[in-house]
Amino acid sequence: MSTFKVAIVGYDADEVPGWVVEKIENEGITLSIKQCADSREVVPVAKDADVVWVFGYPRVVTAEILPQLKRCAVILRSGSGADNVPVDEATRQGIIVANTPEGVSQPVAVHTIALMLALVRRIAVQDRAVRAGVWNREVSRPTTYLENQTLGLVGFGRIARSVARKISGFEMKLVAFDPLVEGAVMSELGVERVSLDSLLAQSDFVSIHCPLTEQTRHIIGERELRMMKPKAILINAARGGQVDEAALAQALTEGWIAGAGLDVLDKEPPDPDNPLLTLDNVVLTPHIAGHHDMIYPIFWDDSARTIIEMAKHRRPLWCVNSDVIPRFQGWSTGVE
Repeated sequence: MSTFKVAIVGYDADEVPGWVVEKIENEGITLSIKQCADSREVVPVAKDADVVWVFGYPRVVTAEILPQLKRCAVILRSGSGADNVPVDEATRQGIIVANTPEGVSQPVAVHTIALMLALVRRIAVQDRAVRAGVWNREVSRPTTYLENQTLGLVGFGRIARSVARKISGFEMKLVAFDPLVEGAVMSELGVERVSLDSLLAQSDFVSIHCPLTEQTRHIIGERELRMMKPKAILINAARGGQVDEAALAQALTEGWIAGAGLDVLDKEPPDPDNPLLTLDNVVLTPHIAGHHDMIYPIFWDDSARTIIEMAKHRRPLWCVNSDVIPRFQGWSTGVE
């Protein structure tokens, strides 16, 4: 039986913790590490790897090079989203795509709620006013409250479910749109399954929690923003590409909606002339929702455990494309 090989293609060798290398190599797994600047540098180090491992957000594994990775059975993306790897093409070629979302689901849920509270209590505006020497309650009175308001969750995966659990104490009505999740699953958390149009029309808060794909790019555009209530607030701690920012800026300026809390933007960092930077009814944070003191140890440990399971041809701990038909016999995504 040939040696199981893993190639890390987005990190320098001295940046990988020694305990991670030891944990993997103790299982008889061969580990190659190279800080690849682009996809051309990936092929030499990963052409004979069973697992191509991308830690974080580098975009070095592309659809174009997949045919050259003839032994690749798995692409592992350490982190939550997988929009920096070619999931659709990998699925077509029978390559399993795994990730490690557990490290970020709880903090992103907390950050989502924090953005909601910051906007309804107008905390950022109040902070700026006080620092500028303005002590005047009339400048930035809180706008509303959460009790008896409706929160619409666009997507109902791990993070959205955590939001639903955490916000239950605020006595909000919860609705969700996710064509891949049955209504019974939502009902267990007190959430009503609705269409996207219904969600937009009735929600006081709309929070995005779906992965970025070609189908969800600009899932919130001009049409959707015009459907929302004038007092509604949009929250996005998922991916910037899911919102049409030009339409959002217009909506916020002309009063189609009341505000937005954004941890992500289409271009990061934003251009200095991005109109969202000038609006008082927007709270912005620098793609930080998933970060916390233990994020990297958790990512490394979850990744190492996933590698070890995959070396035994067991299912990955978390699978992005669970509908894939594995290209090599004996591999499993864990979906029967």
